[in-house]
Amino acid sequence: MTDYHVFDPRQGHGLAHDPLNSIVVPRPIGWISTRSAEGALNLAPYSFFNLLSYKPAIVGFASTGVKDSLRNVRETGEFAWSLVTRPLAEAMNRTSAMVPPEVDEFELAGLTPAPSDEIAVPRVGESPVSFECKVTKILRLDGHAGNEGSSWLVLGEAVRIHIDRRVIRDGVYQTVLAEPVARGGGPTDYFWIGEENRFHMRRPD
Repeated sequence: MTDYHVFDPRQGHGLAHDPLNSIVVPRPIGWISTRSAEGALNLAPYSFFNLLSYKPAIVGFASTGVKDSLRNVRETGEFAWSLVTRPLAEAMNRTSAMVPPEVDEFELAGLTPAPSDEIAVPRVGESPVSFECKVTKILRLDGHAGNEGSSWLVLGEAVRIHIDRRVIRDGVYQTVLAEPVARGGGPTDYFWIGEENRFHMRRPD
């Protein structure tokens, strides 16, 4: 018989590190750039992030607590997402530092704020893929019993997408060429996608 560790997340997990961050893996990283109403730039990584819809092209990220990114999208209704790649992993990590709102994380991490076409928020110029997004909804994530949550889900429609042509082959975007990085379990684990991890499988007819 399997011996399970069983717990109610509302009461705590009883382990050295929250296992939820280790079970649902790997999680793509929302490298979110925003601009405040006063013009200050912010760039921060969010591991609660994903693509949620094709048409419209909706992406979402969740902020645990009210952080600069959330305040900025509430003020301006815009954000950009840039793909974190293996060569950019250390720069991404630098942008996770807890710094005052007036600190520009692009400058802190030595990154280029590339102009966007449809929004006033810059993209990460070194990233091979970026989405320009306009906010569609901001939702507080409450519990099933109506208890107020401390996290906020930001949903945005990608209105312009930039892809480096070097990661496109015969009209197909090649995930492995971009070397995307995802957040793993534990306090320090990350993973990146390489050719050795690829396998093929077709859906049944």
